[in-house]
Amino acid sequence: MPNTNGKILDKLTSKNIIYILLIGFLCISLCIYDLRWIIPSIVLYAMTIIYTLWVTGKKKNEIEKHIKDVTSDVDTASKGNLVNTPIPLVLIETNGNIIWRSKKFVAEFQNIDIATYLNPIVKEIKLDIEKNEDESIEFTKQFNIDKKIYKIRGSVVKAKRRDKKKQKEYILSLYFLNETKYNELFDSYVNTRPCIGIAIIDNYEDIIQRILPEKKIELLAKIEREIIDWVTKTGGLIIKTERDSFIYVFEQQYLTEFEKEKFNILDKIKSIDSGDIQITLSIAISADGNTNYEKYKSALSAMEIVLGRGGDQAVVRKDGKYKFYGGKTLEVEKRTKVKARTISQSISRIICDSDNVVIMGHRNIDIDAFGSALGLYRLTKTLGKSCYIASEPSGKSLGKFLDKVKNDEEYKEIILNEEEALEVITNNTLLIIVDTHKTSYVEFPELLNKIDRKIIIDHHRKAPDCIENVLVSFHEVYASSTSELVTEIIQYSKDDITLTLLEAESLYGGIMVDTKDFTFKTGVRTFEAAAYLRKYGVDIIRVKKWFQADLESYNIIANIVRSVEIHNDTIAVAVYDAEDENANLICAKAADELLTISDITASFVMAKMGEKVCISGRSIGDINVQLILEKLGGGGHITLAGAQLEGFTLEDAKDELVIRINEYLLETE
Repeated sequence: MPNTNGKILDKLTSKNIIYILLIGFLCISLCIYDLRWIIPSIVLYAMTIIYTLWVTGKKKNEIEKHIKDVTSDVDTASKGNLVNTPIPLVLIETNGNIIWRSKKFVAEFQNIDIATYLNPIVKEIKLDIEKNEDESIEFTKQFNIDKKIYKIRGSVVKAKRRDKKKQKEYILSLYFLNETKYNELFDSYVNTRPCIGIAIIDNYEDIIQRILPEKKIELLAKIEREIIDWVTKTGGLIIKTERDSFIYVFEQQYLTEFEKEKFNILDKIKSIDSGDIQITLSIAISADGNTNYEKYKSALSAMEIVLGRGGDQAVVRKDGKYKFYGGKTLEVEKRTKVKARTISQSISRIICDSDNVVIMGHRNIDIDAFGSALGLYRLTKTLGKSCYIASEPSGKSLGKFLDKVKNDEEYKEIILNEEEALEVITNNTLLIIVDTHKTSYVEFPELLNKIDRKIIIDHHRKAPDCIENVLVSFHEVYASSTSELVTEIIQYSKDDITLTLLEAESLYGGIMVDTKDFTFKTGVRTFEAAAYLRKYGVDIIRVKKWFQADLESYNIIANIVRSVEIHNDTIAVAVYDAEDENANLICAKAADELLTISDITASFVMAKMGEKVCISGRSIGDINVQLILEKLGGGGHITLAGAQLEGFTLEDAKDELVIRINEYLLETE
């Protein structure tokens, strides 16, 4: 307002000056024309100036009076609004001194000691001001005051200081908006949103085949009753969709209860007496999706992950993240030869429909991945298609086997690095990924992005960051190794496939190494695959020699074992602190060696590899090392898992591992 009227006065004064100048010009012209007009002109001009000044001063006084009246009215209205504002308002300095508070503020907080709440709020805001180095900022924060939730909005201005030596203070204008009811309504909305769940009895077929008919009905009824009671206590709806499957709908508020109970329904199902069969349940629940159908599709995807991890666990998908519960028991072999035969035929058909085939494994490729790649190479060549193995094998992980491959003329032109592999791909190239299903663990991620047609063959427990949109996924967590799965694909193929001795021995080596000489995760199908390979004349001693440790490595492993720390009486943790490009292999062997010690049920060995810390975890089955290392971004199996940490020192990585071990032990109590 003052600025606007100031401009009006400026314009008025400028206009009067122009008039005075014109009158002066006319007077001068008149005097030149007739000198007798000089004195009258001077008198007239002086009177004109005096009159103009009087009129201008009068108008200025009138305008100033008008401005004062308007300003007074505005100040009165503003003060009245501040005093009577319906929102609690307080003016407070950053030293805690309250300058002024509104009537509503006094009424809102009259029964509580508001200073105890204001001081932390003011301190937090003051810290923000000092960080931002801004003397005039606006902010919005949320605080709990006397069991109520307030959104505090305000602004900050620099306080005027008379004494410049005193510390700089600010004045805060704080409005308190009570959002307790809004939050209650929002929580009610979230809590009553539907969740979609799926439950599957893992070993239903075993029950059907192995339980006596007179006990079968009673046993299945007990299982169904436990599942139905578990859901109906939430007021939810459950429907049996197939012989072994259920779909249920319940409110999200009960999901928190399920998580607090750690899905104890899993233990209840396992505790049902069924003779020599341990019954297990797989559960997938999703709260992600705008519609019930989207949540159902999300739950189906989550169930695929659960089954890919061996079952006997629950997974919750919420806010785009997965959280797992259970998974304490070892996988039970339940693959069928029918499935292996069907998969074999499907893969052969897709290979025939492709221009060429590129096979890729995981980073730091091992004998299981490389042996699988050689087996699939022979299958592809038999079908008349070009085949390449995308890999840069190095180090001791492949032992002396790598020298054997490099000296074989047939394989010199087919093992390509990333750049060479990118040159051979077409729009109709098929990418077969072996021994991994994780996008973050493939050897050449660029190939994954460039090739659309993909097949996955893997035996590791499924992780959330799995490769999607594949043509075929032969993902069998019950298998000992990927080499076992590839052997079955070759064995059940319709085409007459003849492996070379090196290819057969590489597949046998993959099975042997992953099963620790047929002692871990070995099922009937494992021995069947090994027997099939033995028909090609596999020399077991030669294969074993490929992976024998040299004396230097053995001494290193002995030193690692000597430095081990024992946690919770049975868990061994060791650190290999030397710079070694083969540190991951040393860690794996040291972890295996630690399990040979009495009373050790699980072992973890870590080492620095470049910018990462690699961890190898092993277990005899009592402790699930996969669940522990999943907390660190890794994965694997119950008895064998690994992880790689970026941005950690060895000491920090060890501390983090111990924290995760303790978390796991608390969760499984």
